[in-house]
Amino acid sequence: MKGWNFPSRYLIVILTFICTCVCYIERVGFSIAYTIAADAAGVNQSSKGTILSTFYYGYACSQVPGGWAAQKIGGRKVLLLSFLLWSSTCFLIPLDPNRVLLLVVARLLVGVAQGFIFPSIHTVLAQWVPPHERSRSVSLTTSGMYLGAAMGMLVLPSLVKFKGPQAVFFAEAALGISWSLLWLQYASDPPRSDHPKATAAGFGESLLPLKASQKARMENGGTAVRTARIPWKKIFFSLPIWAIVVNNFTFHYALYVLMNWLPTYFEQGLQLSLQEMGSSKMMPYFNMFLFSNIGGVLADHLITKRILSVTGTRKFLNTVGFLVASLALIALPIFRTSTGAVFCSSVALGFLALGRAGFAVNHMDIAPRYAGIVMGVSNTAGTLAGIIGVDLTGKILEAATATYSDLSSPESWRSVFVIPGLLCIFSSLVFLLFSTGERIFD
Repeated sequence: MKGWNFPSRYLIVILTFICTCVCYIERVGFSIAYTIAADAAGVNQSSKGTILSTFYYGYACSQVPGGWAAQKIGGRKVLLLSFLLWSSTCFLIPLDPNRVLLLVVARLLVGVAQGFIFPSIHTVLAQWVPPHERSRSVSLTTSGMYLGAAMGMLVLPSLVKFKGPQAVFFAEAALGISWSLLWLQYASDPPRSDHPKATAAGFGESLLPLKASQKARMENGGTAVRTARIPWKKIFFSLPIWAIVVNNFTFHYALYVLMNWLPTYFEQGLQLSLQEMGSSKMMPYFNMFLFSNIGGVLADHLITKRILSVTGTRKFLNTVGFLVASLALIALPIFRTSTGAVFCSSVALGFLALGRAGFAVNHMDIAPRYAGIVMGVSNTAGTLAGIIGVDLTGKILEAATATYSDLSSPESWRSVFVIPGLLCIFSSLVFLLFSTGERIFD
């Protein structure tokens, strides 16, 4: 890289992009492999929902500790350790739907390990990437999630067909170990030992409890200043922050329900084979990858060209994204063909990703000094959405199976998609009424 005069920070961003891509290949891969194995073993939908949602319990528990560990040990080291942990778990644990306790423990471990990844990434990027490059760097890194999900949907069903569900676990473990070797080889700590922590960009130091008696060194001639107390009460009673939290919850409810249950919908709801659907099944997630980056570019354009204010831009993109997504979600069970289902799910996830240019960036508008804290709170809400949504969907489908004898009728799936559709409408109204693009925290 030195011979090419390739900046080290660009390599770090590329590696973190690949990191999020691999993480979401794992998440989609488990839902595909477990769905096929569980269906073959006759596991009911409620039990499937419990196993699929177990990941999010571990994930919810480790986000704030992940920020603390990244701050104390270093984001680079924590990121490597978390990857090694979940990769080893995938390699060592057999995929046997009848060994429920073993699967629960394994998914909890993977959830805990992956919960450390995003706080570590934000800590690494905050240390490496200068402020004027941070928005597009974070946007590129996070868009790896959607590309990973698209790649998983494209490749892994064929792997299951030819090698069996367990082969997915081995492939994911191999990807995780390969990335770990790349990270070990090319990643390093920032070259400046006194590099200031840009806490407004992510987790790390901003999630640690700060006291007024603590002192932080600032680069203003070496003067030491007191760190301010974190205004917890003001944060938790702020309506603009609750607007972000509500929309984060809805976004992840819809995302995790589709990510975990679309394979079952295609296989049992539409009687389609994932292996025979070709590249079409990856389109919903590839659409998210595209719209996520489009939303970021469009938001910057509207603001920098002064077409809309920051407040107007956030509300416009959030409202358009969530309302279009709600219509697509509600319409999804009406379409009984592969083309219709893929189109609706692609529109839903694509416009949800567009809406992220509204709510997901808004914490940096209103509370740049405490952006990491707001991000932690809203991400916790998003993880709870995964726990609630994935498990609730399993129970809904189990009740539908008892009522309709199978899951092939559109009525069996109507509630599954209507619930996130209605949540999108509600969340967009909350954001429209209570959000702002103005700074409200000093």
